[in-house]
Amino acid sequence: MLGKSLGQSSSHPLTRPRGLFSALHIDPILLTLLLLLIGGGLVVLYSGADQNIEVVKAQGVRMVVALVVMIVFAQLDPAVFKRWAPWLYLAGVAGLVAVLLFGVGAKGAQRWLAIPGLPRFQPSELMKLVVPMMTAWYLSRHFLPPRLSSVAVSLGIVLLPMAMIILQPDLGTSLLVGTAGLFVVFFAGMSWRLIGTFVGMLSVAAPLMWFFAMRDYQKQRVLTLLDPQSDPLGAGWNIIQSKTAIGSGGIDGKGWLQGTQSHLEFLPESHTDFIVAVLAEEFGFIGMLALITLYLLIILRCLYIAATAQDSFSRLLAGALTMTFFTYIFVNVGMVSGLLPVVGVPLPLVSYGGTSSVTLMAAFGVLMSIHTHRRMISA
Repeated sequence: MLGKSLGQSSSHPLTRPRGLFSALHIDPILLTLLLLLIGGGLVVLYSGADQNIEVVKAQGVRMVVALVVMIVFAQLDPAVFKRWAPWLYLAGVAGLVAVLLFGVGAKGAQRWLAIPGLPRFQPSELMKLVVPMMTAWYLSRHFLPPRLSSVAVSLGIVLLPMAMIILQPDLGTSLLVGTAGLFVVFFAGMSWRLIGTFVGMLSVAAPLMWFFAMRDYQKQRVLTLLDPQSDPLGAGWNIIQSKTAIGSGGIDGKGWLQGTQSHLEFLPESHTDFIVAVLAEEFGFIGMLALITLYLLIILRCLYIAATAQDSFSRLLAGALTMTFFTYIFVNVGMVSGLLPVVGVPLPLVSYGGTSSVTLMAAFGVLMSIHTHRRMISA
């Protein structure tokens, strides 16, 4: 009687009550952490955008759209992603070809497609999801850990769109796309011997890339990283001002809206790529610790989802998407603090912008789908 009064079904021992989160295939723990991150990001954005409430409202609308996209993706069974992976990959590559042939550009980069009747969009953003999905699809159909032939095909799947994105040029996005695919190969069980071989090949290729592949502005970013004081009023300005803002925050910061580097316009791109410097200046070490802790909790939850996935495709895809999110954080914080070259990677779900946020939330929707569509297996 007690079980029936609580709405529990006794028709099958494996039947569980379906609440709202379960019905929507939403993981409440991950959702709570994401909402905390988004809410905190809007607070920092208000200061970074020089208290421009319109910017915050626009970002809020983007985040609502991103949350809706996440919920939509969460409804789809992982089998749907696996079945559509090859077709999505082909569509994504076709979109990248169209960008190179007919794309529209800005600031010297040709990255967008403008189709009549549709908003302008970047096909390269789609590849952040599709490349790991396609790589996971291919490897899950073969013996694991992968043989050298499977690794070679997987690298081809990753390198083709990566090279096309570099030609746009968009080094930051190509880095994220390549990282997402390579994480799938790594999680599939690639031997350390092969990893060492590829690292050695990259070391040999690096000088060749410097002389024959990298553009002048990309070389300048590396040189600026090594010695920002060589051009303090030009190429080194962003890094110098960013490091000044971070260092001046101290333990507890100068206080919300009290950051001098951003509000006196010393710090460029304070509401986009360099927003973490605003947070560090105004909230100090404590604020940065809170942000990193929140990111860590999100990553740990996603890794748990990956570890408990019930098939190799889901495990590989979930692990790769999680580590791609980590790469966003690592690259952005590294470049703002002067440890990595500036490559235009936003701070996830905090920096102003909609495209990357929608892509990330779609990835979280995939993770929730993997977690909530698990089949219960009877003992």
